[in-house]
Amino acid sequence: MAWWKAWIEQEGIAVKGSPHFNPDPDAETLYKAMKGIGGISPLLSHQAAAFPFPIPSPHWGCCVLTLCTPAGTNEQAIIDVLTKRSNAQRQQIAKSFKAQFGKDLTETLKSELSGKFERLIVALMYPPYRYEAKELHDAMKGSRDDVTSFVDPGLALQDAQDLYAAGEKICGTDEMKFITILCTRSATHLLRVKCTRNLHRYFAERLYYAMKGAGTCDGILIRNIVSRSEIDLNLIKCQFKEMYGKTLSSVITEDTSGDYKDALLSLVGSDP
Repeated sequence: MAWWKAWIEQEGIAVKGSPHFNPDPDAETLYKAMKGIGGISPLLSHQAAAFPFPIPSPHWGCCVLTLCTPAGTNEQAIIDVLTKRSNAQRQQIAKSFKAQFGKDLTETLKSELSGKFERLIVALMYPPYRYEAKELHDAMKGSRDDVTSFVDPGLALQDAQDLYAAGEKICGTDEMKFITILCTRSATHLLRVKCTRNLHRYFAERLYYAMKGAGTCDGILIRNIVSRSEIDLNLIKCQFKEMYGKTLSSVITEDTSGDYKDALLSLVGSDP
């Protein structure tokens, strides 16, 4: 059954990356998409220094120095690259970006983007372990107790009660309680906690309530989609549709807008 498990795991991955990946063109695409922040590109600067004389312009009837005027940020190009690459590929793009243009890609993205769209794109740039650490640092009080298979039934019951209480007000939930329990308990222990018996159901529910009602809990929405995109997001999408009678992408379309919506939909992918 190992092959079946491997197939299921692959089917669950929503963002699989580019099969013919080369970080250098991707880095160049991102640089061009954000060229306004750097002014004239290194190539243009070199050409301007090599040819300091005016260049004839037929439209002006005189000689002018023709340089490209930086345009605004091309958000769609950023979405097309970063949401269609695996996290490992994004790390290679960041290295190529630094090597080619002397700039930190994440910091450049922060300077160019804003709001929820920036938050989502920057989240994609973190290596998984760093993203988890950033999101969970307030809750991490120790390591998981995976070193032992012993489960304290009383603690499991208490955790189940705590998770239920913490999740009653989903948008105003006690996120730290969820994070502490889910990240510091062993898998064996978590199986004793009701909400983790079906992880796909759990994440589908979190995504649904993050967008239900007035306002969106963007932190929950971003965290769950980014963290599960290369694990089991496709399976969560199927569970979501089964539970709520609508697709995850349709709810995202109804509840979000602009580049933020487009980036989320690109990560989520096609409907089940």
